[in-house]
Amino acid sequence: MMISKSAVVKLVEDNEELQRTYKIREVVFVEEQKVSREEEFDEFESVCKHFLATIDGESAGAARWRETEKGVKLERFAVLKEFRGLGVGSALVAAVMDDISKTIDNPKGKCYLHAQLEAMPLYAKFGFKPQGDQFLECDIVHQTMLY
Repeated sequence: MMISKSAVVKLVEDNEELQRTYKIREVVFVEEQKVSREEEFDEFESVCKHFLATIDGESAGAARWRETEKGVKLERFAVLKEFRGLGVGSALVAAVMDDISKTIDNPKGKCYLHAQLEAMPLYAKFGFKPQGDQFLECDIVHQTMLY
């Protein structure tokens, strides 16, 4: 009998949880995808709302969002390899969108993200649509998607 585990996503509330999100991003972006630490950890860390996904208390994924001059930007969605395919990404997007809807009046048309191509179907499930041309960000092909 297979017992299904589901992700729990919470808004980061303290430094210990924040460090857990940083570790996930370090593994996924810096180690796996070879993004430089300087590009990954930027000047916006302190103004973002960060989210931590866990499964059975273990760190599984991370994400953040912030307001920019262009609207609300969803960023840094990362799921550790051993937790991929378990719905962690969907749980993160759902939690972030829920938080945005509680913070931003009528977020439809105000949210955007830069999706790696393989993640586009995930964001499309939540109503994000491709906009413009694909582009390179940190030597990885991305597509802007609008909500």
